[in-house]
Amino acid sequence: MKNDHYYSETPTSESRPAEARFTYRGHALCLTSDAGVFSRGELDAGTRILLAALPQAISGDILDLGCGWGPVGICAALTNPESTVTFADINSRAVALARENAGKYKISGQFIQSDGFADIDGLFDCIITNPPIRAGKDIIYKMFSDSAAHLKPDGCLYLVIRKQQGAPSAIRFLTTVFSSVEVIDKSGGYWVIRCRKE
Repeated sequence: MKNDHYYSETPTSESRPAEARFTYRGHALCLTSDAGVFSRGELDAGTRILLAALPQAISGDILDLGCGWGPVGICAALTNPESTVTFADINSRAVALARENAGKYKISGQFIQSDGFADIDGLFDCIITNPPIRAGKDIIYKMFSDSAAHLKPDGCLYLVIRKQQGAPSAIRFLTTVFSSVEVIDKSGGYWVIRCRKE
């Protein structure tokens, strides 16, 4: 279906599960992905670079915003077992996959189908996202400003954007809603950005 892509609430494409295998900080992972969900069959370059740039330790409440089939939240949970992770995505198939994949590694958490923050309550110490660029600037910029509103004091938003897909203009916007915005890695054309709420 022409309009069926990873930002669809209910994908209509036929399910075609595929395993995605990768290793993160000593954890060998095999997660199930599917058609109609971002990056079927592999961990995409942007998410790989984002994960590599995250701090060794993240404490408190973590939100994987736009979780897809769950790699970011699962990696965060495995490397920070004392933290609590919430997985959220607009895509119902993605949320189901994230729940299934987290269960394989005995990770409990909240799994929420939500258009941005529409159905997400509470405040977080850390929000991590590989934003849905195809959804358009208006949607992702609202996700950024809403992230600021859902962070605890001194909380951080970590995100990745390709330079060619608007990283410099995103930074200009982020500086209007966060007190500190810093590029912490540039790899393969991707910029990892840390935004702090002070």
